[in-house]
Amino acid sequence: MLYTTKGKRIYLSTPHMSGKEMKYIQDAFDSNWIAPLGFNVDEFEKGIANYIGAKGAVAVSSGTAAIHLALSLLDVNRGDTVFCSTLTFVASANPILYQGAEPVFIDSEPNSWNMCPNALKRAFEDAAMNGKLPKAVIIVNLYGQSAKMDELLSICKAYQVPIIEDAAESLGTIYRGKFSGTFGDYGIFSFNGNKIITTSGGGMLVSDNAEVIDKARFLATQARDPAIYYLHSRLGYNYRLSNVLAGIGRGQLEVLDERIKVKREIFETYKRELEGYSCLSFMKELENSFSNRWLTVLTIDDKKAGITVGEIVDAFAENDIEARPVWKPLHTQPLFKNSKYYPHNNEKSISEKLFLTGICLPSGTNMTKEEQIKVINCLKNLLIHSK
Repeated sequence: MLYTTKGKRIYLSTPHMSGKEMKYIQDAFDSNWIAPLGFNVDEFEKGIANYIGAKGAVAVSSGTAAIHLALSLLDVNRGDTVFCSTLTFVASANPILYQGAEPVFIDSEPNSWNMCPNALKRAFEDAAMNGKLPKAVIIVNLYGQSAKMDELLSICKAYQVPIIEDAAESLGTIYRGKFSGTFGDYGIFSFNGNKIITTSGGGMLVSDNAEVIDKARFLATQARDPAIYYLHSRLGYNYRLSNVLAGIGRGQLEVLDERIKVKREIFETYKRELEGYSCLSFMKELENSFSNRWLTVLTIDDKKAGITVGEIVDAFAENDIEARPVWKPLHTQPLFKNSKYYPHNNEKSISEKLFLTGICLPSGTNMTKEEQIKVINCLKNLLIHSK
């Protein structure tokens, strides 16, 4: 029997404006600095850098642009390889193709769902044996959960290969006393509409290396050389964030801690109400870490539950509830069908199992208690009647 209650649609994670944004937007209009660059951009960069404890930041048009800039700064080119997490959105790997390089995908491990240190170590050993180390490693922090950065850093440092930390989903997350995005040579954040704070569309590149931050800012502004006319000696990009959107970001940054608190409360409510079902397993929080819980994600044992993730997503849709499977691993995407892949071990792919069993529940900070109860009751009903 399908649990059906039609009404206002409950989305996965929608933008949540605080009202503080309008002051900074109005400042941009009053000053007529509505195009890229301006006081809001400068202050938003400083605000993010100060919040996470980075020495510098560059506000750009998207998290994808930030990754592309990092790869450009690392001189990744055609024929090079880049190791990359496989369980992530395609934006983590597309910039590798922009540069003409080849991605090599690394599986997840079961505790964090993020890059597996053992698989990364095997990939490095093979690369060293073949005399071709990667130019960079892109490590993704999935759904607000930090990867095991201490283990991964140790491996990359042993081979002296730089790290790009894709913290698009993990702004505010802490691992062993440090903020997500500050472990790698470069960190990137996304402010897409579904992220924990948003600028509508936007991103940020951060680093403790002031020289590379200056170079990133130069490249993101069409690589315009200093001159009274337009002079260009190298390829650049139109990647700077607008002053208006940066104003939204400044207002959003003021409520980031509040948004994290609510995200964690949403997770705890789901867990408290659903942990009695042995067929469900929630993403755990790594020891010595603090996740922003951007999305509440869990796995479903379909044999115990009597229902698959796909069937639950479809049933939710019938009830005006948006839910999604976890990311389809990039090594299984048609775009990357010829790319090399290193599984958790030689016989087991953790990311593929997570894709088949994982589901993301509605986790918007502007979701009401009643809406979350509706999601919980719908899932409970589906589990009860699927037996």
